[in-house]
Amino acid sequence: MLHVRWLGRVPYAEALALQRRLFAGPADHLLLLEHESVFTLGPNADPEHLLVDPAEVGAELHRVDRGGDVTYHGPGQIVGYPVLSVPGKRGGGMADTVAYVRRVERLLMDTLDDVGLGGCGRLDGYPGVWVDPQGSRPRKIAAIGVRLSRGRSMHGFALNVDPDMAWFDRIVPCGISEHQVTSLAGEGIDVEMREVVDAIAARAAKLWGDGTAWRQDVVWRQRDVDLSAFSRGAGPGEAVDGPAETSVVEGLMIGGPRSGDTTARRRSRLDEAGVEGGMGLRSRKPGWMKARLDITPGFRALKRTMRELDLVTVCEEALCPNISECWSTGTATFMINGERCTRACGFCLVDTRLPQPIDEGEPARVGEAVAAMGLAHAVVTAVARDDLDDGGASAFAHTIDAIRSASHGTAVEVLIPDFRGDEASLQVVIDAEPDVLNHNMETVPRLQRAARPNAGYARSLGVLSRCATAGLVIKSGLIVGMGETDAEVDAVLADLGAIGCDIVTIGQYLRPTTNHLPIDRWVDPVQFDRWISVGKEFGIGHVEASPLTRSSYHAHEASISVLKGADNGQ
Repeated sequence: MLHVRWLGRVPYAEALALQRRLFAGPADHLLLLEHESVFTLGPNADPEHLLVDPAEVGAELHRVDRGGDVTYHGPGQIVGYPVLSVPGKRGGGMADTVAYVRRVERLLMDTLDDVGLGGCGRLDGYPGVWVDPQGSRPRKIAAIGVRLSRGRSMHGFALNVDPDMAWFDRIVPCGISEHQVTSLAGEGIDVEMREVVDAIAARAAKLWGDGTAWRQDVVWRQRDVDLSAFSRGAGPGEAVDGPAETSVVEGLMIGGPRSGDTTARRRSRLDEAGVEGGMGLRSRKPGWMKARLDITPGFRALKRTMRELDLVTVCEEALCPNISECWSTGTATFMINGERCTRACGFCLVDTRLPQPIDEGEPARVGEAVAAMGLAHAVVTAVARDDLDDGGASAFAHTIDAIRSASHGTAVEVLIPDFRGDEASLQVVIDAEPDVLNHNMETVPRLQRAARPNAGYARSLGVLSRCATAGLVIKSGLIVGMGETDAEVDAVLADLGAIGCDIVTIGQYLRPTTNHLPIDRWVDPVQFDRWISVGKEFGIGHVEASPLTRSSYHAHEASISVLKGADNGQ
């Protein structure tokens, strides 16, 4: 089946990292997205065809391994990346490449006809799709640049819907100086981006998916106001209150007649994602959601160690329901880089005020705590620190080194933020070689904006893809009950399996305060059992799923399970 994903606006490097991981697997994918402004040059491109300094006009520049000369990608242009097993006789030779390009051109010509621009076709001697190709003034509306290797495809096409056409004056598009570039808007076709994506997806399903496709979309509207106060440059955010029954936020009474509601801003995001209503904080929990609190000597000893060393745990900050079980057995997840986050995720209790400076002595104290506790498996996470140049990546590396210096033989798992997608920052953590690299997807594509507007589905897949390509054991997690469907969770598991994710955790969402997203449903334990089977069908080595599962739950057992599977050739 063809997996079609509309990913919204995605930086070029993140999409490329995801493509490369998908390229290594067998499944067929069509990634549809927009890019931020970027110029790309194929291996045989003439540098003279780039007429400006990209940095001076606010664009990126990437040299890429696909056919073609110089191209521009940016807002208002649909970019499609088919990552497919391409039938052919020569495993990706020139004849196969030409035949594949012809199919992509046909896809685009049929799509243009579907949205009201007929008569498009090929222009002899020139790649891509053209308006009025046999007339006196042919105009290029879609560029194509692909790579075929070992029977798999990468890169793809760019279709101009309504981009700022001035960008094409800054290059010699595809090395063609004698003909103009155009767009659907320029040809008088008033059509929404979503309509064109729908048309492409339908045509691609017929061409590559036997008439069917498994489609998932991120939401279609993204605004700066969705970001946390810090991220949109409005200064530090406000403190997050602890659990409460009622509060007044942004003029909306919470906890009253609409007890399943939340802040006005979060409610608007949920409405856009098609999530209505929700449960209030006083809604009775089913029996399976009740965790037993057992204050054992081990629990007290671990808490005493944390306080003596002035350390923070996500177990406490996020009100984890498993704190009693884990602490009683001497397991905890250390939270470094302070206890204030620069983001404001809709499900998370962590404080969102402007963070304090980094504590340079914290890594050594974490190492000391791990040694004192005699941990075989230490988990380290952190708040998002968008205020730091490296997003806090160096602190992860220092902490990994400190644990290994203080406690030889302890496996180190890190649960990292996305570092704003910065490749250099992520590389700092990769170079420290954690035993397990965890980065959570958190929810399905449709709910990303509601649950974590400062992050992104494609970005998280890109982070995990880069780490998998580097050879790390990778892990991710989902929380369910915020308005997703079971099928949407299945699709995320398919995507994680496609990029080579080794471990996935799935647990029930618990609403921290009335300011946070309401609980949409209590997911039955039987469904969690089903997701364990579904994940394994998609090639994920270990799926830890239950109502009370959290990111670090049974982390040591999961890593051992994956490593044993690898040793046994599974």
